[in-house]
Amino acid sequence: MEFLPGLICLAVMVVMMMIGVPIAWSMLVPALVVGIWTYGWPVMSLLGSTTYSFLFRDQMAPLPLFFLLACIIAETSIGDELFGAASKWLSRIPGGLVAASIVGEGAMAAIMGHSGGTIITVGKVAVPQYEKYGYDRGFALGALVCGGVLGPLIPPSTTMIILTLFAEVSLGKLFIGGIIPGLLLVIMLAGTAVVMAWRNPSLGPPAGKYSWKEKFYSLRRLWLVAVIIFSILGVIYFGIASTTEAAGFGCVAALIVAIAAYKFRLKQMRRALMEAALVIGMLILVIIGASFFTYVVGSGGLGKKIAEVVLEAGMSPTGFIVLLSIMYLFLGCIMDTMTILLLTLPIFVPAVTALGFDLVWFGVLVVVNLQIGLITPPLGLDLYIVRNTFGIPIGELLRGVLPFIIVLLVFLALLIAFPQIVLWLPGQMMG
Repeated sequence: MEFLPGLICLAVMVVMMMIGVPIAWSMLVPALVVGIWTYGWPVMSLLGSTTYSFLFRDQMAPLPLFFLLACIIAETSIGDELFGAASKWLSRIPGGLVAASIVGEGAMAAIMGHSGGTIITVGKVAVPQYEKYGYDRGFALGALVCGGVLGPLIPPSTTMIILTLFAEVSLGKLFIGGIIPGLLLVIMLAGTAVVMAWRNPSLGPPAGKYSWKEKFYSLRRLWLVAVIIFSILGVIYFGIASTTEAAGFGCVAALIVAIAAYKFRLKQMRRALMEAALVIGMLILVIIGASFFTYVVGSGGLGKKIAEVVLEAGMSPTGFIVLLSIMYLFLGCIMDTMTILLLTLPIFVPAVTALGFDLVWFGVLVVVNLQIGLITPPLGLDLYIVRNTFGIPIGELLRGVLPFIIVLLVFLALLIAFPQIVLWLPGQMMG
C-alpha cells in the first residue's frame, strides 16, 4: 500500500503527542524516520528545501503582521470603548450587557483575529458591569466565552492563515467568506441572550437609561476602529491590495490610531513587539515540523484514498462533511486548535478537494468546528481562560455555556446546509 508510510507516520505522531512530546517534535521526528525509511537519505536535503519553500511562501507573510496588529490593539483601550458604546445603545433591553459584549467581541474579532484575546479584552470591561447590575454569572460568562468563536471567524484570522498553508485556497477569499457568517453569529448569540433574559429577567436586567447625547457621544472615536477594519478587509474586498499588503496597511493604521488617540508610546510598542516575536517564534518551529510531516503523509496519497473509500462505501459527500464535522468537534474536546489543524489538514484537504467541495466553504466550517471545540470539556481552552481570569466555578460556567453551544451547533448546521452563506460575498470580490 503506497499510503502505508503516511499511516505509520500519523500513528507514531499521535502516540508521541499522547505521551507529552511537544507537537513540533511529534511531527518532525516520525516524518524524518519514515521519510528516510521510505525514500532514503536524500530525503534530508528535501527537509531543508521543503522548510525553506514553506516558510517563504506568500501565505506566511501576513501571519507575523496580524499577530503584531493584535498585540498593538491589546495595548490600547479600544475594547473598553467598543463595549461601552454597545452597552449604552442596548441598555434598556433585558440581557443588553451580554448582547453588548457579543457585539464588542465581533468588532474586536475584526482587528485581533483570535478567540482568547477577544474574550479577555472585552471580558475585563464587561464583567465588572455584569456584577454591578446583578447579572447571572454563568449566563453572562457563558455567552462571553461562546462569543469567542467570532475571534477567528471574522477576519483577520490567524487560524485561517494557518489553514491556507496546507490548502490551495485564496486567503483573501477565505477572509471575506467569514464576514457574513460572523455577522449572522453575532445576531444569533446576541438574540439568544436577549430572549433568555426577557423570559427570565433575573438572568440579566436592563442596565438603565442613557440620553441620546450620551449614546452618540460614546460613538465619537469608533470611526477610528472602522478605519482599521477597512484598511484590512476593505482593501482586500475591493481588490486594492493583496492579503499581505492589507496586513501591512492594518498594522500601520493601528499604529497611527494607537499613537494619536490612545497614548501608545515606546513602552507599549516594545511590549507588543516582544509578545508578537515570542508567539511567531514558537509557531514557526511547529510549522517546520508540520511542513515535512505534510510531505511524507501526502506523498502516499492518503487523502485521495480516503475520498475513494467514502465514494465506494456509498456515503454521500455531504454525509462525509457531517462526519468530518463530528470528528472535528470530538478532537476539539481533547486537543488544541493548532494540533488539530496540523494533524488533519494534510489528510483531509485532498479528500475534500477530490469530492468537489469549495475550500473557502470548508475552511470556514473548520474554523467554526475548532472554536466550538475550544469551549467543550475536557480540554476546552477558552473555558479555562474564562474560569481562571474571572474566577467562576467550571460547573456554573458549563451551565451557562450550554444554551449558547446549542446555538453554535444550529449555526454550524446552517453553514453546511446553505454554503452560499459563506460563498456569496467572496463571489462578489473585485480584483
